[in-house]
Amino acid sequence: MSRIRFTPKDGVGRIALAAPAARNAVDIGWCEDFSAAAKACGADASLRVVLIEADGDFFSVGGDIDHFIAHRNDLTPHVRRMAGLFHEGLLALHHGGLPVVAAVQGLAAGGGFSLALQADLILAAKSARFVSAYSSSGLSPDGGLSYTLPRMVGTRRAFEIMALNPVMDAETAQRLGIVARIFADDVFKTEVEACVRRLAGMSAGALAALKRLLASSLNNSLEQQFSAEAEAVAQLAGSAETLKILEAFLARRG
Repeated sequence: MSRIRFTPKDGVGRIALAAPAARNAVDIGWCEDFSAAAKACGADASLRVVLIEADGDFFSVGGDIDHFIAHRNDLTPHVRRMAGLFHEGLLALHHGGLPVVAAVQGLAAGGGFSLALQADLILAAKSARFVSAYSSSGLSPDGGLSYTLPRMVGTRRAFEIMALNPVMDAETAQRLGIVARIFADDVFKTEVEACVRRLAGMSAGALAALKRLLASSLNNSLEQQFSAEAEAVAQLAGSAETLKILEAFLARRG
């Protein structure tokens, strides 16, 4: 049975971790379905935003240990295949141009933590908890965690988080710059929907350009970033979408 549910509707591509009884643990089927859902987001021109959410009380506990042990005789190629599929999906979202929102309630551990950190925006319930967990299972990180986390918190803090595996509550994760917003559990889904709807109503071109600019800023010099910004804003200014927005603004003002 699939552990991922993909629902494209009203401009939102919803990728739901849909195995609450298994605490949304990651196995090969999860990786296959996640990769397919992520690629489907990029192929659907009607989508404006991607929401990664979870059924149940856990976001994801990460790798399914029972699944790993069941493949103990071929675990190296099996995990290589799992990681490859996971990374294919994450790269599809990264290069797809759509803003990606992760809505985290309960525990995000291991691959679940890596998945959340690949989002452009993490919204957390008060109950959310984050932990790397890889090294406590004798594993190194995947899902880009060794790339995203040091860029958020610095290499020394990232080493601490990935080596010692402290369980971070939502407030701690927010102080570290991992979580953007925290909401009480009883209003969490309502607030997530409001945020997603707001993003879906914004200029798709502007948000895609913003995502590209933030990515390029990690490697560009200031001069290169100036050039990238000038080209992006000029292209957007002449687009039909932006001109429509500007004309509507003038009509409201008048």
